[in-house]
Formats: sequence, C-alpha cells, structure tokens
Amino acid sequence: MIDGIRATTVKARSTGAGAARAIAIAAALLCLATLAARWPGVAMYDSISQYEQATSGDFFDWHPPIMARTWALLIHIWPGTAPFLILQVALWWGGLGLLGAALARTGKAKAASAVLVVGALPLFVGWDTVVLKDAQLASCLVATMGLAAHFRFTGGAIPRWAVAAILVLLVYATLVRGNAVFATVPLALALFGWLGVRRWWMRGALTLGLILAVLVVGPSINHHLLGARASKVERALPLYDIAGIAHQAGLPTVAGATEQAWREGERKGCYTPYFWNPYGMPTQCESLGDSVAFDAVSGAPLMRAWITLVATHPIAWAEHRLRHFNSNIRFLVGRGQSDAAPPAGSEKNDDGLGAPPSGAGRALVTAASWMAATPLGWPFAWLALALALLGAIRDVRAPIAALGATLAFSALVMGASYALVSIASDLRYHLWSMLATALALVLLVAADALDRRKLRAGLVVVAILCLIGVAARIVLPTEPYPYPVEGKLSGSTIA
Repeated sequence: MIDGIRATTVKARSTGAGAARAIAIAAALLCLATLAARWPGVAMYDSISQYEQATSGDFFDWHPPIMARTWALLIHIWPGTAPFLILQVALWWGGLGLLGAALARTGKAKAASAVLVVGALPLFVGWDTVVLKDAQLASCLVATMGLAAHFRFTGGAIPRWAVAAILVLLVYATLVRGNAVFATVPLALALFGWLGVRRWWMRGALTLGLILAVLVVGPSINHHLLGARASKVERALPLYDIAGIAHQAGLPTVAGATEQAWREGERKGCYTPYFWNPYGMPTQCESLGDSVAFDAVSGAPLMRAWITLVATHPIAWAEHRLRHFNSNIRFLVGRGQSDAAPPAGSEKNDDGLGAPPSGAGRALVTAASWMAATPLGWPFAWLALALALLGAIRDVRAPIAALGATLAFSALVMGASYALVSIASDLRYHLWSMLATALALVLLVAADALDRRKLRAGLVVVAILCLIGVAARIVLPTEPYPYPVEGKLSGSTIA
C-alpha cells in the first residue's frame, strides 16, 4: 500500500512537472509571437517626449524620469523602442509563465492555462506592447508576482537573489508612474507578510502611511537622485480641481484669472469631466491654465486657493470628482469613449521611433477595440469584481489564495485612487488593475478560497452594474475626444 502511495505521488509530481514545462514553453512562444506582431514597439506622445530626454540628456519630471534615465542607458546598446519592447514583453510573459508553471506544479493545470489566456487578452497584451509607463508598471508587477509564486506555491522560501530582484522591480514600478504607489505599496506589503502586522485596521493605516511617505519623498528622488528639472507637474491636479469646483459652483472666476478670462474659458468649454488637458494645450485653454497655475514662481498661492475652495465648496468639489471618476472608470458614459484601445502604430516623430504596423499588429488592435467595447474593457466592472472577490474570501492561508487576495487588494486600491488624484480618463491607466483582478479571480477560484454564496451575490452586483453601463451606452450620446472647435467643446460632457 505504501509503495502504491509513493508511486501515485511520484506520478503526480511527474505530471505536474510536465504541465509546468508545457506552460513555460507556451509562455515563451506567446512572448515571441507578441514581439513579432508589434515589432519594434509603439511610441505614443509621452514615449516620444521621454525618448527625446534620453537622447538629449535634459531630463524633467512631467513624466517620471526613471524611464527616460533607463532609456538613456539602453540607447547606447540599441537605439529606439525595441529594447524597451523586449524588456516589457519579457517581464510580462516571464511573470505569467512563472505563475502558470507554479500553478501547474501544484496540480492546477486548468488555472495555469487560464493565466496565459488572461495574459493574451488583446486589450491587455496590446497595451503591454506600447512603450509607455503604464505598460512598464504592469510588466514589472507581473514579473514580481511570478517570482513570488514560483517559490511560495511549493512552500519554499524566496532566495535572496529573488528578493533583490523583486525589490528592484517594485522600486522601478513605484517610480515609473506618478500614482503607481497605490498599486505597489499594497502589493509589496502583502508579499512581505505585512511586516508582521495582523489587525486589518493597522494594515490599512500602514498602507496609507507608506503611500503618503512615498508621495512625499518621490519628488526628491526625481529631482536630486535622478537629476530631473521641475516642470510644475504637481500643479495639474490643483488646477483641475479648482476649475472643476468653479465650474460646478458657478463661480465668477478663480484666483489668478480675470472674470473675463474665466467667462471666455467657460464659453469655450475648457472644463470637461474627461480630463484636464484643455488647460495645458496651446490651441485650447493654455492661457487660462498658465494664469491660474503655471505662471507663478511659487505654487503656494495655488495650493492655498485649492484647499480653500475644497473647504468652502465641498459639494461642488465632490460633484467634480465624482463626474471625473465616472468618466475615468467608464461607467455612465456614451458609446465609443476615446483612448480605449492601444494605437496601431507610433505617433509621427522625428526620432525614427516605431514602424508601420504589421497585419498581425492591426488584427491585435482590432480585437482590443472589440474587447474595449464590452464589459471586459470597462474599468468599473473590474473594480466591482475586485471588491466582490475581497468580500467573498473565506480563507487566505494557502499561498495561492494569499496571492489572489493580494492582487485583488492592489487592484482595488489603485482603481479607487482615481477618485481623488486622477486628471484624465485614458483606459491604459487601469491596465494593472484590470489584469490583477482577472488573475486574482483565477487564483482564488483555483484555491477554493471563496465563499460561494457571497461570490454569487457579488457577481450579481457586478452584472447589474454592467447592465447599467450597457444602458448608458445606448442612451447617452457618444463622447468623442473632447477638444474645443470653433469656440465649443467637440462632443458632450457626461450628465
């Protein structure tokens, strides 16, 4: 009998090892296919700006300078977008391959295959092939997750070299996007056992405290360690909130602008819940943005005006934030909201970045566009699903369940942060949150860690929200990319 048990155990291990090898091979093939479809990578406006910083050596902090600094090193080996594309795609499929193989070794072959399916969803992998900070954030965190799973799922300790690699990836991810801290801090704390903290409210306080600490020291790292000049990027959020409060409250003007200038800005439709951009574009409302926020040497008056307006008009501020959050998570919006699918090719530039899109690349973008038009491409649906998963968890002691809960928590904190700190509504901002939630679902189901009654109730709520989202897209007018045309805003704002 003992010999039979041993034989069964050996056979199970052999089967698991074989499944793990198959997953690893599949991930490698998907990596090569992704590179071939989108070679040599796609560059957007942000990417081009950072590449020009890398080539000129003149760094500034409008976009986190860690990416431009890294690019400055890579161009000595291989100019253009190709090295970053290789790095992003390798981290993406490497991390997913490690996670899938770890699941396969524990006998969860279906969940392992599901991981690769999630990673291959066209909207997700399509954005990962754009050389952009959002893709780099997601790729780094996917690799972090894969490394942790590789060792933790079999009950082993993470070796020092892997811990070092995880820390490097987490630090880079935190610095590569201004609000990445809302995703990386919860993920890091959970991966490292919450530093021994057990009570949930203390974990919440620790998360909030570390997020605030990183936000405080981040500018110093960018300016002093990475040598980036100040671009006054920190004034964009106060400017947007001030404009939003004044618009909602019907104020005659705001500090820094004359009544005539403010009235003209309102007539032109400078304010939109979609984003702050009109106040920063020369052909739109830049003069108003400059007078309110960017012309002053010190930002202190702007900050005082911001705090004062929030304190004296809290309802208008809440309405402005809620309308923008609605646009950001794409809930009650018209059909065809802009900035959803990844671009097929690079924006025009004088730096030789990008190449004409291949047939496979166009097909990938077309599929991503179809996905973006469904609940699978609506951030609010993934945000609701993450909350439903966290509410249905009944046991996280197993490593697979613990990682699933970690991913759902990181996704929820990141997604919810846009209610307070967001200034634009691009879908790419939610790449990590959507991917992490999908993977959390796979892991928590595989670990049988969910209370089925609570999960069903949560899924019903998610389905109802999706039906409301569908109804909104039928009833509300289409909202194209908003920009002033002949004194009016092109497209409607969200009611």
